[in-house]
Amino acid sequence: MINKQSLIDRFIRYVKIDTQSDDTVSDRFPSTEKQLVLSNLLVKELKELGLTDVTIDEFGYVMATVPSNIDKKVPTIGFLAHVDTAPDMPGKNVSPRFVEDYDGKDIQLNPEVAITVKDFPELKHYVGQTLIVTDGTTLLGADDKAGIAEIMTAVEYMVSNPSFKHGPIRIGFTADEEVGRGVDHFDVKRFNADFGYTLDGGAIGELEYENFNAAGAKISIQGRNIHPGYAKDKMLNATHIAQEFNAMLPSQERPEHTVGYEGFYHLIKIDGAVESTTFQYIIRDHCRDKFEARKAFMQNVASYLNTKYGEGVVTLEIKDQYYNMREKVEPVYHVVETAVKAMEAVGVKPLVKPIRGGTDGARLSYMGLPCPNLFAGGENFHGKHEYVPVESMVKASEVMLKIIEMYAAK
Repeated sequence: MINKQSLIDRFIRYVKIDTQSDDTVSDRFPSTEKQLVLSNLLVKELKELGLTDVTIDEFGYVMATVPSNIDKKVPTIGFLAHVDTAPDMPGKNVSPRFVEDYDGKDIQLNPEVAITVKDFPELKHYVGQTLIVTDGTTLLGADDKAGIAEIMTAVEYMVSNPSFKHGPIRIGFTADEEVGRGVDHFDVKRFNADFGYTLDGGAIGELEYENFNAAGAKISIQGRNIHPGYAKDKMLNATHIAQEFNAMLPSQERPEHTVGYEGFYHLIKIDGAVESTTFQYIIRDHCRDKFEARKAFMQNVASYLNTKYGEGVVTLEIKDQYYNMREKVEPVYHVVETAVKAMEAVGVKPLVKPIRGGTDGARLSYMGLPCPNLFAGGENFHGKHEYVPVESMVKASEVMLKIIEMYAAK
């Protein structure tokens, strides 16, 4: 069904384009111009496939339609993926290579870096398959260029096989998902789909319709630098106060100690000296009440330290980023049930689980487009140990086509 070589070629072509977003930029969208290189390439390729309403707007959002080829009214389904890669890992000069007929052993990426079975036991699931890996110096970019390649390959199949019956299909590619702003300017009304799916999940079979509630926190510590020889009762060392703040948060509620529905506080960046220090956290929890309690706890820590060291020493800013999509998806739960049946129909075991992160689909669900998340197939996203099995990408495209086929048959 799926043209595997075409899918591989697309993926390799896309990952070689540097599309890293920038979480320090807030005055432009997308945050980096280089994301538009891939967005404009996708516009070109969609037009070459024969789609006639392909657009890219001022924010870099790409939209297109595969028109219905049946004479009855069926839902308009959207499929979306994002072009950017994570800001905290190099995405330039990606040099993918193939591990054919994987033998179940450690994969040496370069003399210093390996993907080991000890650290990544899920490798055993892919014995005999073809893995695409990095050279150990960059991420791969399967998050979410695997999703893009899978959508584009499914589009290619639909336009090349008129006997494949389907309703109207909307395609959307976004930017800046990795910095939490992926759909800030997305026009859901113009996209005009009844519901959608993001292809932005991990390993084969993953299907997520509930995700973390998410917020970002920025803390600024204003210290007072005094010569250390005369510092007694005068110096306020901002770096020590930052350490004290972090130590007051539960150490077992960090990403490396949590799983499933358990939330966390995650220190992602720190920059400072005696005079001033700034640091950032992301706050996550599936339960909205616990999420709000986490934010309140951080506020209490900041208040305590201001009482201890003086008003204004600690400044805390918390900004909500997205919420759990579950309450918006459950009223149209058929989108989950259909995806499960589609996976089973193409020989994929569904793994319905809460996503310990977020996707554009979470925010889109609150904007009026219920949008659960389908697997794209990659493992170890955002790092040099990232890889993707070719077979998983093929299955993702097949699942997408099966969902379309099932809705057309209703």
